[in-house]
Amino acid sequence: MSSTPYVIAQPQARELLAQVDVPQILRKLFIDLAAGRAVQPAQQLVEFPQGAGDFINYLGVLADDRVYGVKTSPYIVRAEGPLVTAWTLLMSMDSGQPLLLCDAGELTTARTAATTAVAVDALAPVDARQLCIIGSGPVALAHLHYAKGLRPWQTIRLYSPSLASTSSEQQARLQALDPRLQIASSREQALADADVIMLCTSSAGPVIDPAQLSRPALITSISTNAPRAHEVPPQSLGQMQVYCDYRQTTPDAAGEMLIASQQHGWHKEAIVGDLGELLSGQAPRPNATGSVFFRSIGLGLEDIALANALYRLQLKADAAPAPAR
Repeated sequence: MSSTPYVIAQPQARELLAQVDVPQILRKLFIDLAAGRAVQPAQQLVEFPQGAGDFINYLGVLADDRVYGVKTSPYIVRAEGPLVTAWTLLMSMDSGQPLLLCDAGELTTARTAATTAVAVDALAPVDARQLCIIGSGPVALAHLHYAKGLRPWQTIRLYSPSLASTSSEQQARLQALDPRLQIASSREQALADADVIMLCTSSAGPVIDPAQLSRPALITSISTNAPRAHEVPPQSLGQMQVYCDYRQTTPDAAGEMLIASQQHGWHKEAIVGDLGELLSGQAPRPNATGSVFFRSIGLGLEDIALANALYRLQLKADAAPAPAR
C-alpha cells in the first residue's frame, strides 16, 4: 500500500459528500459507539505560546472499518482577524499508513446537520407536521436539506433576523429549496404550532424559551463555540425530556447543561439517553407529555466516519476501469 494519502480540498469534498448517504453513515456510527465497536475520546485543546491561538484535536476509532483518525482545528490569532481551519486525517489500523487528508469544512457542516436529522427521525412524533428552523446560514440550510424528508411536513418555517435585510431574489432562492418553505417575518410566527424546532444559530445566549411555546415540541440545538453558549435558558432543562449526541462528553461541554448543573439543580443523570442508546433500543423514546430537547456538540467520530466514506468512494473510483475509447 502506498503511504501517500489522498488529499481532498473543499470543492471535491462537497462533490463526494453528495454521493453518500450521510444520515445512514451516522446512524451506523452511533450504533457502533453504543455497542463498543467505536471509540470517542474527549477532545484535546492545546494552546499556542504567547497567546498566538490554539488548536483542538477531535479523535476517534472505527473498529469495524479498521480506521482511526483525528480532526484538527487551529484558531490562529492574526492582526487582520483570527483564522480558523479544520482538516481530518484518516489512518489505517492495519498498515499504520495515512489514507486521507480532507478539508473538514464540508464534513463538519454535513455531519452537524445530519446528526440533528437522525435525532429528529428518532425523537419526533410520527404525526409531526410543522417544522421550524431558526437560522439561515449554511448549517441551517444543511439542516433543511437533511430534515425535509423525515416527515410529511405541511409547513416549514424559516426565521432569522438577517433575512429582513435580504433582497427578494435571495428570499426567492431560499423558498426554491422546498415548496413548503415559508420565510417567517418574526420568531413568534415561525414558532407558532411548531412540532419540531431546529435551532441553528451562532448565538451565545437563549434564542427561544420553551416555556413560552403554545404546545410541546421537539427542540434541537447545536449552539456555537462561544464559552458556555446555549440556545435555550438553562433552567428550562428541568422541564423537558433531555437527550444528547453522546452522554460521555456532551454534558461537560454544552453551555446550558453546565449552567443548569451549577445554578439550577439539574443533573446530567437526568439525560434520558444519547443517540447511540436511542438507536440501539437502550434508551426509551420520549413520552407524549412535555417538550423534548436534543443537544449536539459534535463528535470527532462523525468527521472520521464521513472521511472514511469519502476515502472508500475515491478508492472505488480509482479502481474502476477506464472507459473504452
